[in-house]
Amino acid sequence: MLLFNTLTKRIDDFIPNKPGRATMYSCGPTVYDHIHIGNLRAFISADILRRCLISEGLEVKQVMNFTDVDDKTIDRSQRSYPEDAPETALKTMTLKYEQIFLEDMKAIGNDTDAMQFVKATESIPDIQKLIRKLYKSKFAYIADDGVYFSIKKYRDSGKKYGQLLELNQDNTNESRINNDEYDKESVHDFVLWKLQKNSEPAWEFELDGHKLMGRPGWHIECSAMSAANLGQPFDIHTGGIDLIFPHHENEIAQSTAATNMLYANFFVHNEHLLVHGRKMSKSLNNVFTLIDIQEKKIDPMAFRILSMQAHYRSTLNFSWDNLEAAANRLKTFCAMADLQWQANAISSDQPPYKVIGETLKEHAQNDMNTPEILADISKLAKILETGGVSLVGLIDFKELLKTIDSLLGLTLCKQPDISDFQKKIISDRQEARNQKNWLTTDNIRKELIAQGINIRDTVNGQIWNRM
Repeated sequence: MLLFNTLTKRIDDFIPNKPGRATMYSCGPTVYDHIHIGNLRAFISADILRRCLISEGLEVKQVMNFTDVDDKTIDRSQRSYPEDAPETALKTMTLKYEQIFLEDMKAIGNDTDAMQFVKATESIPDIQKLIRKLYKSKFAYIADDGVYFSIKKYRDSGKKYGQLLELNQDNTNESRINNDEYDKESVHDFVLWKLQKNSEPAWEFELDGHKLMGRPGWHIECSAMSAANLGQPFDIHTGGIDLIFPHHENEIAQSTAATNMLYANFFVHNEHLLVHGRKMSKSLNNVFTLIDIQEKKIDPMAFRILSMQAHYRSTLNFSWDNLEAAANRLKTFCAMADLQWQANAISSDQPPYKVIGETLKEHAQNDMNTPEILADISKLAKILETGGVSLVGLIDFKELLKTIDSLLGLTLCKQPDISDFQKKIISDRQEARNQKNWLTTDNIRKELIAQGINIRDTVNGQIWNRM
């Protein structure tokens, strides 16, 4: 499989560390609020990548983290549950948004059962172990407010800080960043462990005789959790392009400094999602979540289609018109899938379903080319719109639907058949058509529409689909 690797800045042939098995780490959500649709795009991209790897015959282990302790989670939990103890407030709030996140993931077609989720708060021993390694090898130092990673020491050791992108700014030890997120143009020492402030949640930590009651910084969490669950180096690290710096660059620095080993073989980043051509911003009132989509009575799976219509390395523009168009495309695919229940003996000249399936897999293996996959499916749906599926091609057609579902995370194979009663109504309508009883024909059509079933009259007879 070909993949663009941010580390090498080119499309490389993906070869896993172990034959037949691939390991993935995906930066997950900070669980303090509903995630916005820009985050959703990143999670869809990671889900598609896992599916494409599986289509190559690989067994895939995908780990995703929950950032359940950082500046944002602590602040929100204390404001949401001011009467609770800090640890209780944090756990209550993060559990709430973890569940909301998992529900959102399922709604957009991501297979959460195929993933392993890990929490920062349950990984404190691994985090502290990694910090001890960094301190022992002098890449970390203790300051008055916590433990920091020294970029100067890292560079002096011969390692490059700026492997994912070129960084030209000078760095000094005196410049330190205590926040979990900071100016993306700055190159400064970053915090590994933050000493407890006020009544923040905190964990005991002793380092070189210093008692450092506190909690981890953001970057060290992912380095520790990925290595603990996948080993080092693992195969693929995924995330949005906004995470390249500082987050992923800092992960590389920490992990390579501690082990003198490569951190991950591939970094796969998806591009930004824009809203009506502009970056999402609260000041522009254009930050949307899945709730906003559902409130407009749009199937969340339409957003999955919209995400796949642009290549993951291309900017995606979200607008309500674009989402509506994606919803219509989804309806077209579902209408095509309904053909599996109404094969006829007339349409003997069938498309080459097996060839189409192999072509879709080739698109998937070519740097996850989902736009080409969708284009080919749309062409097929247009061909079958009037001719339907014949009994001769039915088995191959169903296999093609399975291929589409496995690659894209759709559920076309699971489209159920209509009831026997509804089939009888359709048969009665055909009889009325044969007798040119147009009033009865129209009345039956209206009855079917009321039941959510649309009827198309074709040269090969009636074809139904759900509305």
